[in-house]
Amino acid sequence: MPTYEYACGACDHRFEQWQSFSAAALTDCPRCGQPRLVRLFGSGGAIIFKGSGFYETDYRRPQSQRQADKNRKQQDSTAPSASSSSASPPGNNADSPSSEPGTSRQA
Repeated sequence: MPTYEYACGACDHRFEQWQSFSAAALTDCPRCGQPRLVRLFGSGGAIIFKGSGFYETDYRRPQSQRQADKNRKQQDSTAPSASSSSASPPGNNADSPSSEPGTSRQA
């Protein structure tokens, strides 16, 4: 349910009220009792999705962006992985202390 902001024209009391979309606007001020409440423009009525459970597929994107994302995924899946082509053979690890010149490995 959205939160609406109201202001009283008689006593200048301001407050927020949760109301359903179909509920009629309030008319009587809770502080002074005068029927001079006005629902303020621009406040309330917005729905904000917070928390887990909301996915990018729940929101519509332009067709061109969907196509670009699809093409990017296809390119990523067909590209060779960098780790398999640049891996060094066993025993030739440059980070190993035994691979320094003039040193030998002792068991």
